[in-house]
Parts: sequence; structure tokens; C-alpha cells
Amino acid sequence: MCPPTYFDVVYAINPWMDLSGSVDTDLAVAQWETLKATYESRGHRVDVVQPEPGLPDMVYAANGGIVVGGRALAARFTFPERAAEGPAYERWFATEGAPAYTSLGQSVEVMEGEGDLLVAGDLLLAGTGFRTTPAAHAEVAERLGLAEQGITLVPLELVDPRYYHLDTALAMLDDGSISGSRTVAYYPEAFSPAAQETLRELFPDAVVASAEDAAVLGLNIVSDGLHVFLSDRATRLADDLKDRGFVPVGIDLSELLKGGGSVKCCTLELRPAVGPLTPEMTR
Repeated sequence: MCPPTYFDVVYAINPWMDLSGSVDTDLAVAQWETLKATYESRGHRVDVVQPEPGLPDMVYAANGGIVVGGRALAARFTFPERAAEGPAYERWFATEGAPAYTSLGQSVEVMEGEGDLLVAGDLLLAGTGFRTTPAAHAEVAERLGLAEQGITLVPLELVDPRYYHLDTALAMLDDGSISGSRTVAYYPEAFSPAAQETLRELFPDAVVASAEDAAVLGLNIVSDGLHVFLSDRATRLADDLKDRGFVPVGIDLSELLKGGGSVKCCTLELRPAVGPLTPEMTR
């Protein structure tokens, strides 16, 4: 995670950003600290990436790259306003992340990290349509060695600009590593008809989110397979999760929502090279 020390809305690169509004940076920091403490209170370890001046969106750590099997690939951003974040996260992977994670450098193609790349057990769900390109999917598969890790990449096209990253429209709830069954939640209307059909085939028992919960970025979720950390505004989704046996943990990130991000956007998950995942290893 990266604290929102320099968070502000000074440009508009997604529909959530409103240049006529105001941002309370102190409140954003306090909300971020609450999220971090909430993870830690559930037994998760949080590594902190130091923010850099002039990068107001660096708080959205999920976009900084992806780590699978101990291999870390830093992002390359679509918009020039965020371009310097890729090298910043690359430096963290190469220094603070080592030796636990091997840095592969920065992607060549436009690839916005876990914003568009979500690990679902032996699948890597890969969003495209607004940010991460199909060419980046191929690069990710090759450089992370997905085939040798037994992971299949599944492309999913996004069509609603409000849900410009995959992690705003779909959440991994249970990767199946313990239960043996993968579970996701998603908002169908954010996806193309072909992607909707793919999701129905892969996840027939998915939690289908309402338009109201999607519209507060309620699907921007982090789950450890039991606790589901999500926006406290996504009340219907929280009830649906309870019915499925999950424990929803509501978090107020109202200030960070002004930049187009919530819980998952603030969280880059680190996956080790070998051995089963534990809470201490995954955050």
C-alpha cells in the first residue's frame, strides 16, 4: 500500500474525477490508515511503498504492477499524468521487494497492474477496453511465465467507462486454494456480451452485483477468502456476501473515491514463488 500523502484531483482521466470538487487530503490519509489497520487486525502484513511528490494517484497501489509466483512486473500507464508511477513501483520491487520478489522491470505494453489483472486460482482474469491492451495480456503471460505456473489468461472486455479497470467491475472472493471452488462477484453490464458469456461459463455461481453497489465502487474489493474488505456504501452486496458465508468488512474511503478508487485500488497483493498462501504472505 502507498499512503495518500500527495493525493488530490488535479486532472481528470476517468469519469469519477471532478475538477470542480475539493479533496481533503488529511481525511484521505486517515481513511487509508484505517484500511491498513483493518488489514493488520485480521492478521495480514502490509508493506508500505513511499509516495512521491507530483504523483497524486500513487495511492492506488493495485495499478502499480502485478506479482505472481514471486515475479513482479511493474505497470506502464495509459495517461502521461501517471507515467512516473510505473518506474516508482519498479524501484520498490527491485529494492524493498527483493529477495522475496524478483523484479522483471516495467512492462513494454500499456498494462495497469492489478487494476486489470486479477488472479483467480489457476486463472488470470485480464481486463481490456480502456487501459490495459490485448498486447499487454500476451506480454504478461510470457514474462510472468503463466503457462509454466499452470495459469490460463482469460481476456475480458470492459465497455462502460465508469468501470475502466477490471477491479472496478469484478472481485475475486475465493480463489479456490482452500475451498476448492472459485467465487467472484461482478457487475454484468460493465462487460461486453462475449465477456458476460465467458463469466457465466466460468462462474455460474457468481455473486451478481446491483447497479447501485457497482456505482459506489462496491466491487473494488479485497478478500482473503473469508473477510471481504469493501466500501461501506455497498450495503446490498454486503448482505449478499453474508448469505454466501463471507464476512464483509465495510470501509469508508469516500475521499479516495473522488479519484476513482476504493479498497482494491489501494491494495497490491503480493504472491510468493512457492508454497500455500497465508494471510501474512498475501498483503
